[in-house]
Amino acid sequence: MCLFDNSRIVGHIQRTLACVLNTSKGSVSVNCVCVCVCHTEEQARNRFQAELEFIQCLANPNYLNFLAQRGYLRERVFINYLKYLLYWKEPEYSKFLKYPHCLHMLELLQYEHFRKELVNAQCTKFIDEQQLLHWQHYSRKRTRLQQALAEQQQQATQPPHGNAASK
Repeated sequence: MCLFDNSRIVGHIQRTLACVLNTSKGSVSVNCVCVCVCHTEEQARNRFQAELEFIQCLANPNYLNFLAQRGYLRERVFINYLKYLLYWKEPEYSKFLKYPHCLHMLELLQYEHFRKELVNAQCTKFIDEQQLLHWQHYSRKRTRLQQALAEQQQQATQPPHGNAASK
């Protein structure tokens, strides 16, 4: 089963990445547009899957810490790539995400202060703990809602107590 049709592939192929490259000397900046050209449907599918996997990795605070400690989050090209990935917030793409926290992390990664803080292991640990607490609360709340729904359905299928057939 194909997860996406040809129109989505074409849209993905035509997506552009606007990037700004700053030189280290002076205040000269070069504007360029990098166009993703995938010659085959398979190349487009592979790129889509690679970006899907990468963006979902952003939900892992320990991976973000790894990126920060290796200096990726200071590189202009990588930061521009993170800006490019914001298209995943669009419903036509976000429906493929298994870990929606990645979109929140992607949004936070747009801020330099957040990127700098990720080098700190305690910051990463705090994010990890908060994420775990959120998931636990969500799971408990969802379980309660499912139980309440099951009880309502069970009550709806049971005949009333004053059944005329038993008289």
